[in-house]
Amino acid sequence: MESLLKMSGISKSFPGVRALKDVDFDLKKGELHALVGENGAGKSTLIKILSGLYKADEGTLVLRGEELKTTGLREMIGHGIGIIYQELNLIPYLSVAENIFLGREPRTKLGTIDWPKLYKMTQAVLDPFQLNIKPRQKVASLGAAYQQIVEIAKALSLNAEILVMDEPTAALAGFEVERLFEIIGRLKKEGVSIIYISHRLDEVHHLADRITILRDGEKVVTKARGEMTNDEMIKHMVGRVLEEQYPQYDSVRGEPVLEVKGLTKAGVCEDVSFTAYAGEILGFVGLVGAGRTEIMQTIYGYLKKDQGEIFLHGKPIKIKNCRDAVTQGVGLLPEERKQQGLVLGMNIFDNAALTVLDLYSKFGVLQKRKIAHEVNTMVESMNIRTPSIRQLVMNLSGGNQQKVVLAKWFVRQCDVYIFDEPTRGIDVGAKVEIYRLMQNLAKRGAAVIMISSELPEVMNISDQVAVVFEGKLVKKFKKGELNEEEVMQYSLGLHEGREA
Repeated sequence: MESLLKMSGISKSFPGVRALKDVDFDLKKGELHALVGENGAGKSTLIKILSGLYKADEGTLVLRGEELKTTGLREMIGHGIGIIYQELNLIPYLSVAENIFLGREPRTKLGTIDWPKLYKMTQAVLDPFQLNIKPRQKVASLGAAYQQIVEIAKALSLNAEILVMDEPTAALAGFEVERLFEIIGRLKKEGVSIIYISHRLDEVHHLADRITILRDGEKVVTKARGEMTNDEMIKHMVGRVLEEQYPQYDSVRGEPVLEVKGLTKAGVCEDVSFTAYAGEILGFVGLVGAGRTEIMQTIYGYLKKDQGEIFLHGKPIKIKNCRDAVTQGVGLLPEERKQQGLVLGMNIFDNAALTVLDLYSKFGVLQKRKIAHEVNTMVESMNIRTPSIRQLVMNLSGGNQQKVVLAKWFVRQCDVYIFDEPTRGIDVGAKVEIYRLMQNLAKRGAAVIMISSELPEVMNISDQVAVVFEGKLVKKFKKGELNEEEVMQYSLGLHEGREA
């Protein structure tokens, strides 16, 4: 079949970094072509060149048999290329209709927005998805899966013939993922071509017609889905055989570090109680919107609790705000790294320094050498791909940005670490590194709490698992008791006899 899109000999460099070197990539009509690789492999750079955000230093783009001479953002949208980035670009307090047609609203003769026509156009875009999403609904009222659909609808409203999905399931739970897969199948049947970026290799095997793997900015291989096993894909990605996806760890339960009793926040959580022990990893699971993140934000002081007590090493503590949490030894690694975890316009060193200003300063003077030593150690141990710790965080790949969020809290040396989706957008090799780092923190005597939408991850890494449904902790499992089907039943609220 003739290729719809051909990218040939694509190279791109940034100061101190060669992001892409002579990369070839093609896409056929109605095909889903998966693009995979480690963080920093060049996937995002290649897609940004396709979107018109970056201009390639070398190489050509051929679309429908014609070489493109002008490749700016507006031109690429005009050519029918829609990009759905990992971090959704929606305005939460505008309606679905306003988000989909932002800047392209139909106008009356008087120049005002023609609202009836806008809602009618939006409904026409939404109808093929057969979902209960209304044009007038505020985006903030929608779950993560439906927000993802709004992004897809927005791209299709631009008559996108090529759709790029960057980690589209990262924020979705099991049944939401299945719904998205159904929609992807429908789009393919309608002739939409899809470039699919994901670190979840099982998804890639389930969906892809072909798979292209990048490593260190170069194309390693392109093969049909059935021609590579997961192990072979990992070997191509990391350049070596990965011994184990989930490193083994013989945990030894120590003393209680964090105890939460009767934590309640109206509209968020109700009567939540649990204990996190030194030497163990406590996993939290539940559907998107179940309240997992909000429970941790209430403990951390980001949200103000209505009732409940928090104990650290057996002593009651009061956490009125995030600063109180940090000074008392509680660190939260947030789900939304770009909004809550990083200052993108600052470099790696400055981001890390923010968490230790009180520890590494004398008489108001920052001890920069000591901080730099600690940060460099973390950058090296976590394999953060950067020319130096003076690199701006905005210039790092998404996965390496996530590692910076982790590194800055490891420098802090907390008693309690709360990880909210710590491996989202992280490649399989880096995931293993992060699991080991979490295990090392537990060995050191810290209490480690992990929230994750990836059930296999929680079940393999955690010593205990707490299931959250509608703001309540409904079940606790020990590692030996874990059963994926039963965990999902509690997550969906289908199991009788809930527990506190």
